[in-house]
Amino acid sequence: MSASVPQGHNWAQRVKKEDEEEEDPLDQLISRSGCAAAHFAVQECMAQHQDWRQCQPQVQAFRHCMNEQQAKRREELQRRKEQASAHH
Repeated sequence: MSASVPQGHNWAQRVKKEDEEEEDPLDQLISRSGCAAAHFAVQECMAQHQDWRQCQPQVQAFRHCMNEQQAKRREELQRRKEQASAHH
């Protein structure tokens, strides 16, 4: 019929790309941080217990992971800044 109507596999690929682009920025950040497993453990605990107080070990593990990743990121940015200023 109309050439503008998506057909077959090409349509499925386009939908997948749109879904990927709409991923939550927070989820992307957590995924890139390397702390996704710890975040998932917090979510799983909260789903099971419905009480954040019962999930403190998971919360603390996630916090620790994110703090380590942030420290590494700060160190890397500082190192790059020092290298850039040394070259000028």
